Amino acid sequence: MVYDKEVNMNKKTIIIIGATSGIGRALYENYAADGNLIGIVGRRANLLDELRQEYPDTTVTATADVTKQDEIARAIDALRAELKDIDLAVVCSGTGDINTPLDYAVERPTIDTNVTGWTFVVDTLYNIFEQQGHGHLVAITSAGGLRGESMAPAYSASKAYQINYMEAMRKKAYKSGNHIDIRPGLVDTAMAKGERLFWVMPVEKVASQIIAAIRKQKSKAYVTKRWHVLAIINKNLPYSIYKKM
Repeated sequence: MVYDKEVNMNKKTIIIIGATSGIGRALYENYAADGNLIGIVGRRANLLDELRQEYPDTTVTATADVTKQDEIARAIDALRAELKDIDLAVVCSGTGDINTPLDYAVERPTIDTNVTGWTFVVDTLYNIFEQQGHGHLVAITSAGGLRGESMAPAYSASKAYQINYMEAMRKKAYKSGNHIDIRPGLVDTAMAKGERLFWVMPVEKVASQIIAAIRKQKSKAYVTKRWHVLAIINKNLPYSIYKKM
């Protein structure tokens, strides 16, 4: 790899967890196009290879499933050994399914990914930044975590967990770091499931607003911006009305 960070002082060293699809892939393509040095993690080695071929001189890959603690730990260690100092880490990995019959077999992967695996990744990255003495940790949560959703209980509950966890991280790092909770609404990716979906946003527009929020070092942000209005309404809607929706 040919990359001299001293020559490229305006560029960042970035890790993206869950970079092979959706928001993670869009963020990778934006950051890579700007010449940043990026380490990307995903479950599918073939997709990681495709992305690396686009920017071979500034991309490092590691294959891992966030639900497998040993795998993801090795992947992060390998990227850190290659990239050295990390400026920014974005955790995009997540899953969720419609589950009206409450089949636990459907709920379990969401819990394993969005709660157990996600927590291990966030804790690991937080501790790396603490050791470095600097770093910017960003988690892609969801506006769907503001209320319980009967069609996807584990998804909405797991995103509520992430929102509260990131608030704890921001409080913990109040004086020492920048940790951001990005809450997308419905985005035009494979995660957008169901009929008559409302305000589904293009992934490229969402990615550009996420990057802008990171640049401004906001503590939390809704994307796209119109979802902030809907989030306020949704969060404050009386349950007597919400239960009928």
